[in-house]
Amino acid sequence: MQAQIEFLDKFYIKFLSMKNSNYIINGILMVAVIVLFILQFTGNKTNTKSPNNLGFIADSTSFHLPIAYINTDSLLSNYKFHIDLSDDLLKITEDKSLDIKRREDNLKKQIADFIQRAQNNNFLTPERGQQEENRLRGEQQKLEDYVTQISQEISLEQARMYKQITDTITTALKDFNTPKKYEIILSNVGTDNILYADDSYNITVEVTEYLNARYVPTKK
Repeated sequence: MQAQIEFLDKFYIKFLSMKNSNYIINGILMVAVIVLFILQFTGNKTNTKSPNNLGFIADSTSFHLPIAYINTDSLLSNYKFHIDLSDDLLKITEDKSLDIKRREDNLKKQIADFIQRAQNNNFLTPERGQQEENRLRGEQQKLEDYVTQISQEISLEQARMYKQITDTITTALKDFNTPKKYEIILSNVGTDNILYADDSYNITVEVTEYLNARYVPTKK
């Protein structure tokens, strides 16, 4: 029994020694990876690109990765192209809404006239009254189909608009990023993608100004 206890003690001590060695090795490997990463961007590329061009601030107190993010809500609310397209879509929606309301009011008037005539027995025959009722039901179905059609058209127009804006922003960011050399540019809506980031990584204002400078409104 004593021999087993001594064996377990030695095994446990050896196990702890191996475990601590693994921690030390892992720590050394982590430091090595960090050093290699720093050398990759600040040492090996000093002949062609400076750290500032890469978006780095490398000193004794801080170190910035070549990563940035854009607040999409803020960008879109200040991007002139998006504002113009949104105004166009709003006008289309308002015009279609007025057209639908005009059709609804006209149909309501016809239905009210039909009810009044039916109450006053102004139809020559019951068949004539039934024909008028069937016609009004058909007009109501046409109106419902028209509302569905307009809703689909507006949805397609909205999708087309946002695709156009997305394509424009994506294309512009490629040119914008040429001198910047960000490795990653993230999109952030509220806190959907980024829960916390230093303000120095926020390039929303800079990108918005760049997009607006490129935008040339079309003459109407």
